[in-house]
Amino acid sequence: MSLMEISNPRTANPVDIVERIAALNDWSFARSSEDEVTLVIAGKWTDYQVSFTWMSEIEALHLACAFDLKVPERRRADMIALVSMVNEQLWVGHFDLWANDGLVMFRHALVLAGGVTASGAQCESLLAAATDACERYYQAFQFVMWAGKSPREALEAVMFETVGEA
Repeated sequence: MSLMEISNPRTANPVDIVERIAALNDWSFARSSEDEVTLVIAGKWTDYQVSFTWMSEIEALHLACAFDLKVPERRRADMIALVSMVNEQLWVGHFDLWANDGLVMFRHALVLAGGVTASGAQCESLLAAATDACERYYQAFQFVMWAGKSPREALEAVMFETVGEA
């Protein structure tokens, strides 16, 4: 018998846990279905719309974090290059540029195969990975989009860290 054949019944919907985290943090949220909740979280540079979706067929809690940045067709090649360079820097999760909408978003998933129950700490970690990545690279996306910077220049600008005090 394979370990995959042993089934543990799921006791809780992971989206319920995310909803409780949102309520405890006084974040705006909406439950669009039993398996999806969307939060609005204020960041340093912009507000983030974060959707958590329970995908029962693959037993994964999917996170998609978007911000207000719609890339016009003329900037998409540079934005795709920047997304690729940013993704090389990430250990978990990734950015995508959705071709149809021109929307940049961060995506990640928590696999809960075999009836494993998500913990609050796991859901918070998933959310932190998303907001940290978006906060770190948001300005690079802006530099390419609005300042006409090359993807390399934009990434170098946001990776520059100051040391000491002036």
